[in-house]
Amino acid sequence: MIKVNSKDFEWEEGLTVQVLLDKKKYTFPKIFVTINGKHIDKEDFDTTLINDGDDVKVVHLLAGG
Repeated sequence: MIKVNSKDFEWEEGLTVQVLLDKKKYTFPKIFVTINGKHIDKEDFDTTLINDGDDVKVVHLLAGG
């Protein structure tokens, strides 16, 4: 089990940041992701594995003026 934005989410072998975003249907153009407090660059979403017990935060960045 992992936490995604403080809510339980079922962990599975081979879960990457991109797979998680797809499963959660997060399609925002500007997304900030951290795993256990460490920022993950967008170009690393496909290769960064999420481990069982990790705490993942996904934040949709907004721009305004």
